[in-house]
Amino acid sequence: MSGNCSQLMVRVLSGSRCSMSTVVWSFVGFLLMLHLYSLFSHKDATSGEIQLQVTNHPSFRELVEVEEENIQIPPPRGKRSPRAAKRRPKRTTTLIDEFLDENSQLRHVFFPDMKTAIDPMKDNGNDSFYYYPGRIWLDTEGAPIQAHGGGILYDERSRTYYWYGEYKDGPTYHAHKKAAARVDIIGAGCYSSKDLWTWKNEGIVLAAEETNETHDLYKLNVLERPKVIYNENTGKYVMWMHIDDCNYTKAGVGVAISDYPTGPFDYLYSMRPHGFESRDMTLFKDDDGVAYLIYSSEDNSELHIGPLTPDYLDVSNVVRRILIGEHREAPALFKHQGTYYMITSGCTGWAPNEALVHAAESVMGPWETMGNPCIGGNKIFRQTTFFSQSTYVIPLPGLPGSYIFMADRWNPADLRDSRYVWLPLIVGGPADRPLEYNFGFPLWSRVSIYWHKKWKLPSRWTG
Repeated sequence: MSGNCSQLMVRVLSGSRCSMSTVVWSFVGFLLMLHLYSLFSHKDATSGEIQLQVTNHPSFRELVEVEEENIQIPPPRGKRSPRAAKRRPKRTTTLIDEFLDENSQLRHVFFPDMKTAIDPMKDNGNDSFYYYPGRIWLDTEGAPIQAHGGGILYDERSRTYYWYGEYKDGPTYHAHKKAAARVDIIGAGCYSSKDLWTWKNEGIVLAAEETNETHDLYKLNVLERPKVIYNENTGKYVMWMHIDDCNYTKAGVGVAISDYPTGPFDYLYSMRPHGFESRDMTLFKDDDGVAYLIYSSEDNSELHIGPLTPDYLDVSNVVRRILIGEHREAPALFKHQGTYYMITSGCTGWAPNEALVHAAESVMGPWETMGNPCIGGNKIFRQTTFFSQSTYVIPLPGLPGSYIFMADRWNPADLRDSRYVWLPLIVGGPADRPLEYNFGFPLWSRVSIYWHKKWKLPSRWTG
């Protein structure tokens, strides 16, 4: 094609009747063919990489199998709970209504009872090391794990995983009639593990303030989504969290530090980062050691992202507004082969909604939306992120392109009984949603979260 284009140019220059527009369109066609060749070459290379991973890890094939769900909505029986009735003014009952109805006949589907709890200390035989999304998950002492809205820190020195989250082991109530369901602050909990399945309770590493009503951590306030990263330069473990009052008007972040991953953490202060509201938030530490704060802002209509100071105790003066007007929250970031990916949820309170995955060549953006990453279950499962909300993504060393997607299945009627939905997340293969500004599909790979009622990591995985 390049040869024909050259001939056309020569003929034009020598007085040929070939118009300049023909030359231009021929050149555009050449660029388009070059782009498509580059694109498909990239896709083929990515597909080959994933196929190689599947070959090296036979049980990988189980993770990427599409598992369907067929849940039949039962006929109405008795009185529905006020929460579900309010959502259902003379219309057909949906699975979301059943999920929100604590009196639903399907309650056991979404929130199985203690009889089916995951107990790593029991002899589980062939069921050892299996994850069961939505089931009660017990720690090594036999108590349900309390680490909601959490995140994982892998400590290189001790080769141990630490899971931090909201300790919600208290009664659920409403601060006033129109308020969201809530639990008084008890603190941020911490659990440790060598295998990501057996978790030891390390206690509450940042406790509520019981008497001082002016303190950010006063028990009637809000502490959500604690995340911890380690600073190699200062030797400190640094925790950031969403800090709010009971009416969610403070909209700030809090910072705490510790010399040890198991605490105790010393609370430093709260602020509105960059002068903006901050609600759902997370931290991301890049390969070069630079850490970033990502938070929902402007009444949850957009996300903000910016680097922290070198000691991780404050934000720098650099900030970028992203996903403006898209109303996304619950961000969870990770990086794969130089590309940054982020999973977010919509803003529907405690009710589940559709996850979206976004990608960028730079952590500061621009970020492009790639679509819903959820695969399997059924349509409603995919549209509700398997009835859960994103909180973190765990990289798996030794399994390139493989991660664990961490999410919370919130139980608005009893928040302490909210469940954990951990599922395999795979990066690989061509993206399936074109970008508006591009000739076609993006060069980065597809992100897929596969639904499984029961799954475990490949046996050759090493933590």
